[in-house]
Amino acid sequence: MFTGIISGMGRIESVAPSPEKDSVVLEISAPNHTENLDLGGSIAINGVCLTATSITGDVLSLDVMGETLRHTTIGELAVGESINLERCVQAGGRLDGHVVQGHVDGVGTLIEHESLGDWDRFRFSIPYDLAKYVAKKGSIAIDGISLTITEVSAATEENQWFEVGIIPTTLRETTLGQRIVGSHVNLEVDVMAKYAERLGSFNPTVSNEEKAV
Repeated sequence: MFTGIISGMGRIESVAPSPEKDSVVLEISAPNHTENLDLGGSIAINGVCLTATSITGDVLSLDVMGETLRHTTIGELAVGESINLERCVQAGGRLDGHVVQGHVDGVGTLIEHESLGDWDRFRFSIPYDLAKYVAKKGSIAIDGISLTITEVSAATEENQWFEVGIIPTTLRETTLGQRIVGSHVNLEVDVMAKYAERLGSFNPTVSNEEKAV
C-alpha cells in the first residue's frame, strides 16, 4: 500500500522490450530509495506498483508485463525521463495522503493548465467509466500523487473531466511540473468508491438457496 506522497524523483536509465514486445525491463535510478529494499520488494513508479528484480546501488531493474503496458503510461516512458517514486508505507507509518494501491485504473490527459500565482489549476480528462468514482473534495492519485479534486464535470457531459489545484512545492518535487497540455497521466480513483459500488450491487434479499442455484 502507498499514500500518494511522492518521496523523490528518479530517472529512466534504459527500456528493454521483450522480443514479443509484450513486456519490458525498466532500469531506473532511484536515489535514496533502495535502502532496505529487498529483491521482490515493491516501489511505485508514476503510481504503478512494480517489483524490484535487480538492485545495484541506486539502480533498480523492474519487469513490466503487457497488461501494465496496455493500461498505464509506463509504455510511453523514454530514457532520461523523470519519474515519481514512492516506497510502500510501513506498518504504523503516517498516512499523510490517502490509501493508494498502485493499481492504475486508467489513463487521463491534461487538457487545461492555468497558473494562478500561488497555485496552478490543472484539468484532466478521465475515461467515462471512471468518472463516477470522482467527486468534488474527494481524493485521486495522478501519476502516484495524492491530490484533492476541486471540480468535476456534470454527469451529463459526454467528455468527462476533473480539476485539481497544485501548489508550487508539488510542481517542483514531482513530474507534474513537467507536464504540458496533451500529456498522459496514470489515474487511480479512490478505492473506497469502488468498494462502495461493489457492495451496493448485491441484492441483500437474495437467499443462500437462490445463490446456490
